[in-house]
Amino acid sequence: MVSMGLVTYRIYRALTQAFSPLLYLHLRYLRRLRRLEHPTRWPERFGTPSTTTTSTTTTKTLIWFHAVSLGEGMSAIPIIQHCLHRRPDDLSVLMTTTTTSAFEVIGGQLPSGVIHQFAPLDVPAAVDAFLGYWKPRAIFLMESELWPNLIMSASEKGIALALLNARISAKSFGRWSGPLALPLISLMLSKFSLISPLSTAEAIRFQLLCAPPFVINFAGDLKCVTGDFELSDKDKRVIEDLRLRLAGRPVWMAASIHKDEEEVVLWVHRVLMQTYPNLVTVVVPRHPHKGKQIALALRSQGLNVALKSNHETISSSTNFYVADTLGELRLFYRTTPIAVIGGSFLPKMAGHNISEAAAAGCAVLTGPYVGHFSHMIQEMQRLNPLSVRQVSGNVELAEALTELFDNSKFLEARQEAAKEACLTLSCGVVEKVWDLINSHVLKQT
Repeated sequence: MVSMGLVTYRIYRALTQAFSPLLYLHLRYLRRLRRLEHPTRWPERFGTPSTTTTSTTTTKTLIWFHAVSLGEGMSAIPIIQHCLHRRPDDLSVLMTTTTTSAFEVIGGQLPSGVIHQFAPLDVPAAVDAFLGYWKPRAIFLMESELWPNLIMSASEKGIALALLNARISAKSFGRWSGPLALPLISLMLSKFSLISPLSTAEAIRFQLLCAPPFVINFAGDLKCVTGDFELSDKDKRVIEDLRLRLAGRPVWMAASIHKDEEEVVLWVHRVLMQTYPNLVTVVVPRHPHKGKQIALALRSQGLNVALKSNHETISSSTNFYVADTLGELRLFYRTTPIAVIGGSFLPKMAGHNISEAAAAGCAVLTGPYVGHFSHMIQEMQRLNPLSVRQVSGNVELAEALTELFDNSKFLEARQEAAKEACLTLSCGVVEKVWDLINSHVLKQT
């Protein structure tokens, strides 16, 4: 198995080496023009740093956390904060993300002194340049970031590896279980000092992919931990203004809405307006740059729409408020009593994190397609059946919202249940992850 894995890896490395010039052109010209890469910091994706090492990073032990996108990145912040709190004198942290949205939001949330860069592509030259420059002593990959060149190169350099909030979908498990891929994934997983899975089901999948049993340790779901983020004075003013404008009106929020889900939202809004003519629906697009397009589509239906990116405010005649600004979702959770979590109403979708909405005290609803978030939903419902409701589609969603609008005591019960269940699930998770990191990874560095 090991020898077959090495052969597969060498083929992968040779192919990525050969195609790296094409990847360079694709990223620099196509992805950058489509605003999928940062306009000035895209060279970081090829291992070229945009900041220099300091005396702090050279005298302390540098550990590297990597998350691909915003959700994974936000779940890494509480454990980064904890690492720095527990070992402030000898640890420094490098954080990388892949998407531009994650980069723009997370940079403002990281503790002071944490270096933030874009992650290198998994091509030999980029990975070797990145590791050679930063020289991390340990790498903490979030969720499912299993890249052969990165993992094998780090192992060869004696860098400890950990996979936190580890998950592998049924689809990915099927791909990795194939006769060609299994030797490679088995080889990669053998290089990890710690794999902390999201659930027992995920742990079993990693074991079936031949991960060493002694490195698999469960600590809980970091995505349940919303972190301790202080609101700025500006944020407080935004929340207060929105609450005043929404006061006395039935309001619900459709959060992290994907393409075509706005049709579900529109249908539900029209049904509800028959009973609640002064209804306000707040729409937060998953991709903020789609906000103008959504607003135009709603206005073409004769609806009064306020677009946040245009600095338009909610008036007495506003039907929809499209909140299309980056990084402010947590503010809207604090202003709306009901949060419907998108990315869950159409097939092939996989849901989004419900914990921020629950922690903010929203009554939480979600659609039927929730992917690996099903574990979080099941755990919250086990703690309190009122904590989150999963609806089958737009008809049931309209019925659920009507029930909440009509019964204020039931709404309050759902809000309180969501908050308490989220708090219970998150309790002690960061400390447990820290204990695993400290005993399995940091003591080796």
